[in-house]
Amino acid sequence: MSALTSRHIIRFAVVILLQGLILRRIALGGMHFNYISILFYPILLALLPIKTPRAALLLIGLGLGLTIDVFYDSLGVHASACVFTAFIRPWILQILEPRGGYPVNVNPTIRDFGAAWFMQYMGTLLALHLLFYFSVEVFTFVYIGQILLKTVTSFIVSFMAILIFMFLFNPRH
Repeated sequence: MSALTSRHIIRFAVVILLQGLILRRIALGGMHFNYISILFYPILLALLPIKTPRAALLLIGLGLGLTIDVFYDSLGVHASACVFTAFIRPWILQILEPRGGYPVNVNPTIRDFGAAWFMQYMGTLLALHLLFYFSVEVFTFVYIGQILLKTVTSFIVSFMAILIFMFLFNPRH
């Protein structure tokens, strides 16, 4: 097993435990404004190598989502959002691709592409993930106002947590 693979496995374990044991218990809005969720785990899909095959992305997304669903007791809601995020990730990367293309063997990190590029990339992926997640959670567009409110408030908090992580730890891979 390569050092890169070991690093990804350790990152997955740490983030899943952080999300499942700590972040799911944090209620930032209190009992009367429960529209804020800290969903940190989408960073795991975002930081996978750029050349990860689509089938592997989808399987990793499914496994990640099902694992988070076990912690949240949520019957596939996180799994569906993770598979959706894994599915759209190659298109987001294609839209944001630099003129000369992506270098070989790089990961989409601040270190490799800069803060502006990473913020666009992570912001787009996270916003779409959250919108899909909250839409599936209520499973009707009757509550579109609540879906959008949850998406925006959770995006702000989750994106700040991800940026703090990236600037503090700035993973190479």
